[in-house]
Amino acid sequence: MRTQTLAAVAGVVVALGLASVSEAQSRAFRTPWGDPDLQGVWSNQTLTPLERPAEFAGRTHLTEAEAAEYQARLRRQINADNREPGTLRDVNTAYNDFWWDRGERILPDRRTSLIIDPPDGRIPAMTPAGRARVAAEADANRREAEFPAGPEDFDVYSRCIIRGALPRLSTGYNNNYQIVQTPGYVAILQEQIHETRLIPVDGRPHIPGTVRQWLGDSRGRWEGDTLVVETTNFTDAARASTFRGATKEMVLVERFRRVDETTIDYEFTVSDPETWVRPWTVTVPWFRPDGMLYEYACHEGNYGLANTLTAARTLEREQQQGAQPQK
Repeated sequence: MRTQTLAAVAGVVVALGLASVSEAQSRAFRTPWGDPDLQGVWSNQTLTPLERPAEFAGRTHLTEAEAAEYQARLRRQINADNREPGTLRDVNTAYNDFWWDRGERILPDRRTSLIIDPPDGRIPAMTPAGRARVAAEADANRREAEFPAGPEDFDVYSRCIIRGALPRLSTGYNNNYQIVQTPGYVAILQEQIHETRLIPVDGRPHIPGTVRQWLGDSRGRWEGDTLVVETTNFTDAARASTFRGATKEMVLVERFRRVDETTIDYEFTVSDPETWVRPWTVTVPWFRPDGMLYEYACHEGNYGLANTLTAARTLEREQQQGAQPQK
């Protein structure tokens, strides 16, 4: 009996201890005003692909051995310093490998894709209207890229206005973010182009649908420890201003949840009935990198833009001169 009593007391003590640890950890990730604390510098870099490769069709996760081999293969393929025949070279990719920041690892859980829904890990099929729109835009891009009349013929990426629409996925570099919070607001600074999303979390409604913005209109709310952000009011005023060919009516729902000292669980769902036959969902952890968030400098008046326009005018003159009849 005495042994059972001691065991019961020990169990209660352990339970209370675990509860205390959990409560202390929860308090550690709280702002002074009581909201969950997401603040800090974070990175979403990963070698795990957005869509599941055909070689892993039907498989959501790899074994440890498979993951190690796949990760090593990816690192060899993207190494810009690799001089093996048929691989990338720094003369083709602008920088040597030191400057690229794609990450060195696939996700710790060894998933085969960032997409978790649909279950096949692939972007859903486009609607007929979506396919036609994307094809028309690609054709316009080809024609205007040959002889751009002015800066407006370039996409917003090339003009340093924005570097891709929301949501953002891991790319070759600048995969870093900084989150800052105040009572009623969450601000997310993106390293590339130093764009800042200012997200109210005070229950206010979206702005009128007639107002469209490069990064849309974001409104947040807390569901327990998770920040849920809904973004609407996107624009398609210029090429590359929407996510993967979506229309300006796309709705983006993001979820941010602090897991521990070094990790945020990040998930997003995009839906646009004019583009895809169904919504789709991605999840990827944000990790705390070493160091600070440094400035990414890019401006619309850069040399590349001016030189490209100068080259286009030169080609036009040469064609006009060549078309003139001989005297």
